[in-house]
Amino acid sequence: MQMPNASDRLVELDLHEPIWDRFFWVAPLVLIGTREADGGHDLAPKHMAMPMGWKNYFGFVCTPRHHTYQNIKRDGVFTVSYPRPSQLVLTSLAASPRCDDDEKTALSVLPVFPASVVDGVLVQGATVFLECEMDRIIDGFDVNSLIVGRVVAARVDEQAERMPDHDDQAVIHDAPLLTYLHPGRFAVIENSLSFPFPAGMKK
Repeated sequence: MQMPNASDRLVELDLHEPIWDRFFWVAPLVLIGTREADGGHDLAPKHMAMPMGWKNYFGFVCTPRHHTYQNIKRDGVFTVSYPRPSQLVLTSLAASPRCDDDEKTALSVLPVFPASVVDGVLVQGATVFLECEMDRIIDGFDVNSLIVGRVVAARVDEQAERMPDHDDQAVIHDAPLLTYLHPGRFAVIENSLSFPFPAGMKK
C-alpha cells in the first residue's frame, strides 16, 4: 500500500487574508502597563511579546489606535507583568472594552503596586516584572507597530527564579507558566524536558 506523500496533506493558505488564525501557535501572555493622560493607569494583555535579542530589550506588537501605544509614545515608558495561571480571569478582564467615558472599569479589580524606576504600575501576584524605557517604535506593519523598550528594572518571584543549584523542572512545576494559544485558547505549562542541543552550539 502506497503511503500518501506529505505534500498531499498540505493546505495552501490564502495570503490575501491573515494566516495566523488558521492554525494554533504558542505565545506568552503579559500585561503591559502604561500611564493614562489623566494620571490613571492602563493595563492591556498582549501576546505578540518577547525579548528582543539576548540583551535587555523587550518588544511587543500594538496599534496606534490603542491607548497603550499613545501612552508610551507620550511618556516613553511602560511596564510588563507576567501573570500566573491563577490570574487568567483577571488578565482577561484587562481586555474589556472602554465605557462611554473612555474608562476601563474592569481595571479596578486588578491589584497593582508602583514600579520602582519608571512611572507606572505592576500587577501584584505576577511572577516576572519588567520596567522599560522606550527605545523605539517601528510603524508600518500594516495597521500594527512594534514597540521596543530597554529594561531598566527587573524582578522575579523567588519561586520562579532559575538558580544553578535548582532543577529547572522543579522551578516550572512550582511556578507554572501561563501561555496563550492563538487564536482564543490558553495552556498552563507545568512540565518540561531538557532540549537536545547539539554539542558545541552557541547563542
